[in-house]
Amino acid sequence: MFADRGILPWLERLREEVPGIEPLDAHTHLGWNDPDGYSCTRGQLVEWLDHVDGRAIVFPMQEPDGYPAANDMVLEEAAAADGRLFPFCRLDPHHNPAAEARRCLELGARGLKLHPRAEGFTLDHPALRDVFALADEERLPVLCHAGRGIPALGRDAVDACGRHPGMRLILAHAGISDLAWIWRAAQNYPNLYFDTSWWLPSDLQALFALVPPGQILMASDAPYTPPAFGATMAIRHALQLGLEHDQVRGVLGGQAARLVAREEPLHLGPAVGTERIPRDPLLERVHSYLLSAVGQMLGGLEAAETLALAKLACEVGNDAPQAPVCRMILSLIEQQSRSSPDTDRDPPRRFTPGVRMIVAAAGLARTPDVTLPPAPPEADVAERVRGEAGE
Repeated sequence: MFADRGILPWLERLREEVPGIEPLDAHTHLGWNDPDGYSCTRGQLVEWLDHVDGRAIVFPMQEPDGYPAANDMVLEEAAAADGRLFPFCRLDPHHNPAAEARRCLELGARGLKLHPRAEGFTLDHPALRDVFALADEERLPVLCHAGRGIPALGRDAVDACGRHPGMRLILAHAGISDLAWIWRAAQNYPNLYFDTSWWLPSDLQALFALVPPGQILMASDAPYTPPAFGATMAIRHALQLGLEHDQVRGVLGGQAARLVAREEPLHLGPAVGTERIPRDPLLERVHSYLLSAVGQMLGGLEAAETLALAKLACEVGNDAPQAPVCRMILSLIEQQSRSSPDTDRDPPRRFTPGVRMIVAAAGLARTPDVTLPPAPPEADVAERVRGEAGE
């Protein structure tokens, strides 16, 4: 788990700007048997939520032995969390999902979770017909993985929303599997939602620009990233794209709270459009080098040369309008250079330590109009002079 304390000053500054935010993270997990090596206990999740004074929707991580016992665990852990956690039951369409959904709802589940990649199915699976009918009847939120590792699922998602208007279908990870077109359908299907549990700035800004804000839910994907990171980046992208404060409050938790309560959703107006997407050529250079570095680091490679280019691209001059953002990016690059497997609490060793600091830096390069806490004084973005050592 990426340590989140470094990003908390950013979040506090944003909460001063947008008062009244009550975070409700729409996408978190509990479990310790996932084949990918990650794990999360109730104590860990509640501690991370304490950092943001927030609550969360929670469901099991991948469970090779099936989900009834894992669902029972999540229900029990949520009941012991004093109202901080809203349990969803995870369903495998190959194993009587409608019966498992009804059983868990009777025990207190607040919604359903589907993962087409992990369980190997598509949304037109015959066993899901009864699940969607139940969700329609009970006005349930159904969160579905819609990120990497799957073919497109948007047509089936839109069809299900049309046939079951009472169901609230949430496409996780900004719906990137189909975002190229499904944003148009979102205008006509108010029961189609998207969560923000994704990291690529261009995807998140497309989501905030093109989808009505009432259909966007802040999410972190904890334990893969902490709720503080998810909340901070969601607020930054929302403000950069021009969302009003009441819309930001809806995205950060107001709408999710309505969904888990099976209440009428908030209506927060139309999509804001693309006018506020930043197009600064100097920051675009920084952003491009940072994305290249992230790609290398997610593959476990050393990205020192690429990050050196990002540092050079940040040397815009201390009086330049881009200087505040570039100073903070330099500070993050410096923090990443001090990371190690011991300091970066990210269990899978396949990632280069500190990669999420560079992910955060890429987000900053695309949100230059949003306020930041002061950068460390040593973060100097003046151009270097002849005679200084090169990178």
